[in-house]
Amino acid sequence: QVQLVESGGGLVQAGGSLRLSCAASGTIFSINNMGWYRQAPGKQRELVATSITSGGSTNYADSVKGRFTISRDNAKNTVYLQMNSLKPEDTAVYYCNALAKAYWGDIVRTYWGQGTQVTVSS
Repeated sequence: QVQLVESGGGLVQAGGSLRLSCAASGTIFSINNMGWYRQAPGKQRELVATSITSGGSTNYADSVKGRFTISRDNAKNTVYLQMNSLKPEDTAVYYCNALAKAYWGDIVRTYWGQGTQVTVSS
């Protein structure tokens, strides 16, 4: 199985920056996508950014375009989220997500990290 471990959350003032990291480990045959979602209190989990392994294309939520950047280190099975110009409304638990196969012949499964808290103070 694939395990995802996030790091890099914390408390930051509005206008500041944080960088999240997520490393995939365990039994990994292939990773199709890696990305980030977030969930604020009382709200549904929403897409923040995703990165497709094949071709390297990325996708961002409109609310973070121009402020957040997703990047990958495929050799390390790691995805990063550089968050700049943070706003109080970015406060949420951020979850790493991967679409991956654990072994040859496996189906593509969805994996989630445990989440890391990002709090932006005004």
